Amino acid sequence: MSDSRFYVTTPIFYVNDRPHIGTGYTMVATDVLARFHRAAGYDTRYLTGLDEHGQKIAQAAASQGLEPQAFVDKMARPFVDAWSLLDTSHEDLIRTTEPRHESGVQKLWKTVAERGDVYLGEYDGLYCIGCEAYYTEKDLQEGGLCPQGHGKVKKIKMPSYFFKLSQYTEPLLRFYEEHPDFVRPASRMNEVVSFVKEGLRDLSISRTNFSWGIPVPGDDKHVMYVWFDALSNYITALGWPEDPDGLYERYWPEAHHVIGKDILRFHAVYWPAMLLSAGLKPPRCVFAHGWLTINGRKMSKTLRNTVDPLALKWEFGNDPVRYYLMRDTVFGLDGDFSHDALIGRINSDLANDLGNLVNRSANLLHKLAGGRVPEKRQGGEKEAAVRARAETVTREAAEHFHAFEMSRAIESIWTLCAETNRFIQSSQPWTMKSEQDAPRRDACLYTMAEAIRQLGHMISPVMPEKGRQILTQLGLEAPPMSREPAWPSAWGELAPGTELPPASPIFPRIDKKSVPGIRTRLGVDRAEAGGEQKKEPGKEEKSGDGLIPIDHFGTVDLRVGIVLEAQPVPKTDKLLQISVDLGEDSPRTLVAGIAKSYSPADLVGKRIIVVANLKPAKLRGVESRGMLLAATYDGMPRVLTVDGEAPPGTKIS
Repeated sequence: MSDSRFYVTTPIFYVNDRPHIGTGYTMVATDVLARFHRAAGYDTRYLTGLDEHGQKIAQAAASQGLEPQAFVDKMARPFVDAWSLLDTSHEDLIRTTEPRHESGVQKLWKTVAERGDVYLGEYDGLYCIGCEAYYTEKDLQEGGLCPQGHGKVKKIKMPSYFFKLSQYTEPLLRFYEEHPDFVRPASRMNEVVSFVKEGLRDLSISRTNFSWGIPVPGDDKHVMYVWFDALSNYITALGWPEDPDGLYERYWPEAHHVIGKDILRFHAVYWPAMLLSAGLKPPRCVFAHGWLTINGRKMSKTLRNTVDPLALKWEFGNDPVRYYLMRDTVFGLDGDFSHDALIGRINSDLANDLGNLVNRSANLLHKLAGGRVPEKRQGGEKEAAVRARAETVTREAAEHFHAFEMSRAIESIWTLCAETNRFIQSSQPWTMKSEQDAPRRDACLYTMAEAIRQLGHMISPVMPEKGRQILTQLGLEAPPMSREPAWPSAWGELAPGTELPPASPIFPRIDKKSVPGIRTRLGVDRAEAGGEQKKEPGKEEKSGDGLIPIDHFGTVDLRVGIVLEAQPVPKTDKLLQISVDLGEDSPRTLVAGIAKSYSPADLVGKRIIVVANLKPAKLRGVESRGMLLAATYDGMPRVLTVDGEAPPGTKIS
């Protein structure tokens, strides 16, 4: 048991959007790191959170006719639900609208101000609302566009408090030199050092052109710049400054921030400078990972190619998706999410390699050892080779996890899987049937079972549910869900005589015939699917039975929507104009001929089904961007609704 501590954090996610595969990627990576460190005996704390202040939040709330607090309360729910359903093991989720956060941020401001590092001035420059960042002309893309893809930046002029960031150029460079692993990977550290060496300018840290934020102490005409507010969550969540539970003192020295590369400057330059000003230690490490593209294309709501992590969970299960995300991309570099590659990994690595090994071994133990773990025997050279490989892998994989090299850790673990498969094939225990063969057979079967035990423990940080299932197949009682299976420390801990449950497959294969249906359910772009028969222009498939192929149905995008408002369309007694939340940046307007069946008040709050990819049409001068589904009974429409708490935007398949 190590007496070391490990504190890992995600960035806090903006609530003007919904969880997607990009946020899911960060959550999976940090969850794997937290689970590994717990398994390795570290005193571990894992934090995530939600960023709920700022101008773009205020604008999104106004577009829906909501007060900002009501808006963020509504938008927080999909994140809380998603992380619960994805079984991430964070101890805390902080929201920046919580009192514990606000009081801590105001204390940090006062501490920095008392140091003499805050002054009142006027900001006159360029600002991007989309990424809440200040830019100079040289930072921008051609046409004055934000370098992060959020459109054209705006020129603003207003009173502002400034943080004397310029005074921290040399202190930061000294800090980087003394802590060469502060920013990882190394290429990102080089990027940060180059930026700081150019010389830092004082940073505007307050705004007066909106009010949705934490007030500046002593001057409530100003609210804090969202990044001064947001970055502080990493210490306010630990109880700083009062630290009533001792969490700050206990964990902060071992803080590891895992973030996307687009917000590296805020975390590796602005944040440590603020902490140094306040007399606090910077975090141990800032690790900037790359971005995910989707099937080789940039994720975009316009292209409708963002991937819902919950949809992947329902289709494939949590663990196979976690495995793919950590195995197929080098953490720290950009990567590509491909549905084909995900299915390939499930069939090859999980079903063929690990799944076949576990299932085959369980069956052999039942047939040749009476359903119990056999006697522990050393065996010969072949058994020694498996033991040596296991000892190497437990060391190598742990080193890789410590270095945030998840794909390399998995590669190392899979060498033990391959070694054990080869061992079984070459040893052929099913041929050892005589009494004289018993010692050799026991040695072979025990080595096989112990290797699988170690594999079950080592894959648990990446695939916690499947790791526990593997241990259960060996008759072991998995630890309570509040604890992780311990990282293997020694060979031979599987107790002889342990009774084994009936064998059952852990990783079923995905049949090729089911892939088109999977693509349809997940809404994969047909142009990306490949292998489809090309039709001659102008020719459509015809069917005399009135039936349509499933891919035709798959072109209809059905979503859950919540009715926010409804009102009659002027000069008609049939039409209602309805405002519907589909989980997008702003509500959709629909026009529906249901006024004779429903009053506007009847509809507000209903969860309805909307055709979201219908071509817009104008009805009595009102543009309708979608269509609700209704059934006609006795000549009257009856709106189809959704039972339960499905969040707006949930895809219906």
